[in-house]
Amino acid sequence: MGVSGVRAAGPLTTRVLTLDSLVRLKRAQRMPEAASGRIPLPDGMTVPLGCDAVVAPSRYGPLLLPRLPRVGCVYADRADWWWIVPCDSDVALEWPAPARYVPGALVPDAPDTPELIHRPKDGVPYTPPIPLYLALCRVTGTTPAWSRPLSA
Repeated sequence: MGVSGVRAAGPLTTRVLTLDSLVRLKRAQRMPEAASGRIPLPDGMTVPLGCDAVVAPSRYGPLLLPRLPRVGCVYADRADWWWIVPCDSDVALEWPAPARYVPGALVPDAPDTPELIHRPKDGVPYTPPIPLYLALCRVTGTTPAWSRPLSA
């Protein structure tokens, strides 16, 4: 058993739970089974990796688009743009403020529901999270977490 796993044993099975598995289990405990406030994906989209969102103020949206190698489903309301990313795209990332990471792509109770403003040609709704993270860092003037100096 490695340092990164926890051994879970049952009467007939033994399996190793990795840190990723533990994060997913914790998130599953917090997420309602059928959340009604989720951003509705267009028909024909497949979400093999689940669905979360990164929300950024609308002033950043047009600055981000040309910096991305692929743009998935993007939604907008009066204040924000919502970028669909795979579940757990926040693991080991500190998304730069004023952006926020929203597990489950849940929309808070608000007068405006985000509307679809970009749909990819294929059936996959995701914007790749690492290029989105780097583009957000660039437009917000934030140093990516892995490039910051370590303190003692």
